[in-house]
Amino acid sequence: MLARPDAYRCIECGLPYRATGFWHHGGQLEHGAAYWSDRGILCSPQCSLAHHRKRAAEGTLQQSLRPTRSNSSRSAGANFPTASASGNIS
Repeated sequence: MLARPDAYRCIECGLPYRATGFWHHGGQLEHGAAYWSDRGILCSPQCSLAHHRKRAAEGTLQQSLRPTRSNSSRSAGANFPTASASGNIS
């Protein structure tokens, strides 16, 4: 069997996912980790910053953002109500 780190631990300090002190999105365990990387999850802002600094020193930071999906098939704001100058919503 291949050895690999536990997927449910902070990749910087090793804090288990369900441990006290692990930051969760919206403060709720069910919503997942509040901080993450392409290499795994991070438990806190401190570990997130430490991971960023380490990746910068290694030269392995992501160079560009992930491309967004094109919304060319929909007109802008087609699914959202708009308000007129008088405050009426249509």
